[in-house]
Amino acid sequence: MYHAKLETILHNIENVMIGKRTVAELSVVALLAQGHILLEDVPGVGKTMMVRALAKSVGANFTRIQFTPDLLPSDVMGVSIYNPKEMEFQFRPGPIMGNIVLADEINRTSPKTQSALLEGMEEGSVTVDGVTRSLEKPFFVMATQNPIEYEGTYPLPEAQLDRFLLRMKMGYPSAQEEMEVLNRIQFSSPIDELQPVISLPELQQLQKEVKEVLVDDTIKSYIVEIAGKTRSHANVYLGVSPRGSIALMKASQAYAMLHGRDYVLPDDVQFLASYIFSHRIILNSEARYEGIKAEEVIERIVARTRVPVQRLAK
Repeated sequence: MYHAKLETILHNIENVMIGKRTVAELSVVALLAQGHILLEDVPGVGKTMMVRALAKSVGANFTRIQFTPDLLPSDVMGVSIYNPKEMEFQFRPGPIMGNIVLADEINRTSPKTQSALLEGMEEGSVTVDGVTRSLEKPFFVMATQNPIEYEGTYPLPEAQLDRFLLRMKMGYPSAQEEMEVLNRIQFSSPIDELQPVISLPELQQLQKEVKEVLVDDTIKSYIVEIAGKTRSHANVYLGVSPRGSIALMKASQAYAMLHGRDYVLPDDVQFLASYIFSHRIILNSEARYEGIKAEEVIERIVARTRVPVQRLAK
């Protein structure tokens, strides 16, 4: 059972994205929780199409930033240019001034330019020439990055990674799904025919309502216990911060609403934990040498943490 309005967004996205239900659900979860997504995968698997489909589904103003090694912070935020006729500086907004922003191949630019997104993602505003300007609401960033092993990439700093609500991967489609992609795109692109299914005011109302989803104290303790175990795990050098615990709670609320509930279950926390926590921990050198992945560590911690039992009041 899905929330009626949110299910229409999922169906709309699936008209474009074949076999990516989980990716679509996580995208809607991040949008509801007013967080941001880091989408990591190889080129050509549909990362850009995913963002465009989401933007069109909610009737949002979509902008794109193509990150390159020579991109400057002003190319992201905007710049003030002197107008001799008006005899004053006029601000020309950058592509960050949108509702849904695609930060494409974010790890192909320098850390200085990557950090230009930090204020906008955290504060919902940007400061140019000493003037702070609020960003449009809702404001949502979906950043894509190629695997770090590729040439010409810069690893995202921890402060930048921590600003993303969740990290996920698209993965290659199955042979059957890829055949369906070819059939759909043979004569026209489905993205061109996509129409909004909800309005921006409706989306903003849903973002307010998601905060009212009940999170029992036992669920909060469950989240805190999982986060705490990352800080003392043998394979972890740096564990999850309190910001990560907050992120998991908010995402769990959004996931519960998506599935038509007004309360969070332990299952919601278990499903989301690796997406929320894996990019927030730093493994120690021994773990990296052994080829252990951050996702594996989080999954083991969740599996070994006692699931809370919520008792109904008599």
